[in-house]
Amino acid sequence: MIERDQVLHVARLSRLKLSEEELASMQKDMSSILDHVDRLAEIDIEGIEPTSHVVPLENVLRDDVPRPSLDREVSLAQAPDAADGAFRVPSPQAEI
Repeated sequence: MIERDQVLHVARLSRLKLSEEELASMQKDMSSILDHVDRLAEIDIEGIEPTSHVVPLENVLRDDVPRPSLDREVSLAQAPDAADGAFRVPSPQAEI
């Protein structure tokens, strides 16, 4: 079982204020998690290749196919400040 002081230490690191009831509950929960990790450490994984995902991943994005878009003049016509065929925006230095 994880010690009360260890739970308090983790709570301090996490900047959590725990009541006595929460502290007891967290002690029980953290002990349970650590027991589970200990059981996982006993599993024989000899010959099993490491994976980053348990199921194969597929790209779910559509194909990148060019298609007609909004005309530049139409989009710039609604801009509050446009110049030389581009949107003008304030310089980041101007805000300092």
